[in-house]
Amino acid sequence: MDKDDHVRACYLHACLKNVPRDFLTNTSLRERFGIEEQNLSTASRLIRDAIEVRAIFPYDPAAPKLMKYVPWWAAPAPDGGRS
Repeated sequence: MDKDDHVRACYLHACLKNVPRDFLTNTSLRERFGIEEQNLSTASRLIRDAIEVRAIFPYDPAAPKLMKYVPWWAAPAPDGGRS
């Protein structure tokens, strides 16, 4: 798979996790792709690539150790939802 395929797969994983109101995490992505725990940086790189092209967004950037991600269309509004 090339980089675009990995980004698309990461985005689709976020979509599938969002259906039952769950989140994409580093752990869930490693499980989906069969990435071993010692290769944690691989999953982090895939997530970073998907964020760069704005396919996924952090759900709560205030909790960096427990980062959760959602597809772009489910991202919280930048103003906290206030209009």
